[in-house]
Amino acid sequence: MSRLRTASPYLLTAVLAVAGLTHFVRPGFYDPIVPHALPGPARAWTYASGVAELGVAAAVGNANTRSRGALAAALLFIAVYPANIQLAVDATGAVEKAISYARLPLQIPLIVWALQVSRASGQRGWRVRAR
Repeated sequence: MSRLRTASPYLLTAVLAVAGLTHFVRPGFYDPIVPHALPGPARAWTYASGVAELGVAAAVGNANTRSRGALAAALLFIAVYPANIQLAVDATGAVEKAISYARLPLQIPLIVWALQVSRASGQRGWRVRAR
């Protein structure tokens, strides 16, 4: 378990970085799941969320910013949840709908994981340490 705990922030960094990069490599996958209620072109939101994921990945990957970065990752996972809902709502066909709706609860372990990384980093939340 100790190895997994040690590797956990780096695995989270990798997940966020890969997800962020795919927003630029395959933006056509993400454009349709941008919630329709958001203003402006979907591609702008796709790129913005990719930048956010890459920035959060960098913060989690750096030991000095890991706690805050992992907390930001949890908030990001919450913020992009409406896109997963949009994916499920727009799904066509029984199999696609079933898969899309089955994916919805999977966001919860990502949020919990990010919060665990934040807590394990030794810093607590957004508190500024006295020097």
